[in-house]
Amino acid sequence: MQIVLCYPVEERHIRLIQAAWPEAEVVDAGQERIAAELPNADIYCGHAKVPVPWSETVSNGRLQWIQSSAAGLDHCLTPEVVASDIPVSSASGVLAKQVADHTMALLAGMLRDLPTFFRAKEKKEFIRRPTRDLFGATVGIVGLGGNGRLLARVLKAFDTKILATDWFPDNPCEFVDEILPADQLDEMLPQVDILILAAPLTDETRGMIGARQLALLPENAVLVNVARGPLVVEEHLADALQSEHLWGAGIDVTEIEPLPEESRLWGLKNLIITPHVGGQRVSRIDDMTRLFCENITRFRAGKPLINLVDKRLGFPAPGVSFDPRQGVS
Repeated sequence: MQIVLCYPVEERHIRLIQAAWPEAEVVDAGQERIAAELPNADIYCGHAKVPVPWSETVSNGRLQWIQSSAAGLDHCLTPEVVASDIPVSSASGVLAKQVADHTMALLAGMLRDLPTFFRAKEKKEFIRRPTRDLFGATVGIVGLGGNGRLLARVLKAFDTKILATDWFPDNPCEFVDEILPADQLDEMLPQVDILILAAPLTDETRGMIGARQLALLPENAVLVNVARGPLVVEEHLADALQSEHLWGAGIDVTEIEPLPEESRLWGLKNLIITPHVGGQRVSRIDDMTRLFCENITRFRAGKPLINLVDKRLGFPAPGVSFDPRQGVS
């Protein structure tokens, strides 16, 4: 049994994984060796950011389970993997708390127009101008996975009305006032002051926010994307911001990362950009390793995996979830 890792573990994490399956060989491939090691894996845990031979790996018939070390699964849900019987589980929920923190930072920064005040500080100017409020706003959340549900809980404290779209609209969330099916996004957009994207990147969600959807948002709405950059057509977002149809936007992800120097987004004054750091936290690798070890125990015992993914949809179906501070729920 060979467990191949491709996330930034330290020796103490490897010891925990080894303890969860003492008879297994644990290989820390990293990004440098993952392409060579993946075809020999029985179990794979990680997020390869380099090209890897998925076709060869699946055809070898050896791989028994994929554990993503990210909530997003676009890096491993290739056509070969989707067509196979290899189970895939995600890291949904592991990064939810820090993503919620970062979402609130982007949202509050944009509503309170911090970019204007930061620019004024650089010029040693003392200026005042009206800003926006979160209290009492109507917020639309696209995607009610681990991140979306925690965001709803946090945002509800601001006396907000919360709407959402999700592939499982019958799976209730006590903090959401109305859950619409995923294909009713257009019905939600005109109702919201703030739109937060927390959906996975799939064939269905790629480019889901383009010129038409942005035009459906009310004037002076705010967009926050903490999911994946390609959910949004960036040229259309730039147009909506430049025309000031939108009050502003906060994005932690872009279509191409790093964002190219020639991108129009850099020059927009009503936009906050951060370099895909929403999931960063000191304990991130500890949290991920705890999830992986818990799932190893479940895999060995034939129990349902935490965050088991519906590969046709590209994200976990409702089921066993994981909170890094509270454990399994």
